[in-house]
Amino acid sequence: MQTHTDTVLTAFRRSVRLMGNAFEITVVAEDESWASAKIDLAVAEIRRIESLLTTFSDDSQTNLINRQAGIAPVRVDWEVFELIRRSIRISGVTDGAFDITYGSIDKRLWNFDSAMTSLPDEATAKSMVRLINYRHILLDEANSTVMLKEKGIRIGFGGIGKGYAAEMAKALLQREGVQSGIVNASGDLVTWGYQPDGTPWTIGIAHPDNAHLPFSYMNITGLAVATSGNYEKYVMIGGKKYSHTINPRTGLPVTGIKSVTIISPNAEIADAMATPVTIMGIRAGLNMINQIHYLGCIIIDDDNNIYTSQNINLK
Repeated sequence: MQTHTDTVLTAFRRSVRLMGNAFEITVVAEDESWASAKIDLAVAEIRRIESLLTTFSDDSQTNLINRQAGIAPVRVDWEVFELIRRSIRISGVTDGAFDITYGSIDKRLWNFDSAMTSLPDEATAKSMVRLINYRHILLDEANSTVMLKEKGIRIGFGGIGKGYAAEMAKALLQREGVQSGIVNASGDLVTWGYQPDGTPWTIGIAHPDNAHLPFSYMNITGLAVATSGNYEKYVMIGGKKYSHTINPRTGLPVTGIKSVTIISPNAEIADAMATPVTIMGIRAGLNMINQIHYLGCIIIDDDNNIYTSQNINLK
């Protein structure tokens, strides 16, 4: 006689350092070894993307493009070509507040360590950002090549790469039959399905003064959340806090906003939109988000005032 046993779902989690960040991958499954094998695949996928996009490896496609700046076009994988094309589109939507050529900023200008005791003067900062211009990325679709127009221009995927990797890992896990899970790339996360008990995932929105103390919770499924904040990396000069986020137009750090959280169906978009809203400021940032019907936004200013886009209701 067969006895019927109810299957028990469990959320299996693994933390791993990838792309210079702490990733946590959660898979809801009945069987731990099955879940572990799926997580292995997701980790391998993120590592594959990291090898394409990193600036810390001489032979990454990003560095090949940067080395040939002002010299010659570089043939790249189609996914890299498409990621760059989407990045340029986001630059257009954000009026250049998002720009992957931010890599052109001289690190001597902004190192955000204790040795930094004064801001560079405006003229120096402005001259340093001269090379930041997404319009100087030349794409040739027929040959899948990317060319940077001037010597010294450098691209980097710091503002979109984590979200892209999270989105790709999610897509792979879904193809592998994972019905529910989370890919959390150091706070930039994407969710699908439900918790083992059938309820939506509960996501804490970090308070910028205490990242371990969420000021609000959201129940979500099928959504991505990304936060950009000045609480992780900043410098104090003359009693004022300056964010590591640099305005590409002025070369000077952004002030006034502590954190921006973006909610989107897509992790890549959520990741890419958090920084430009910080740069654009509260009014212009919210105005832009309100015009994009599937995006939501929560902003906390330096005085801990909370602003939200029209479609967000905080608990």
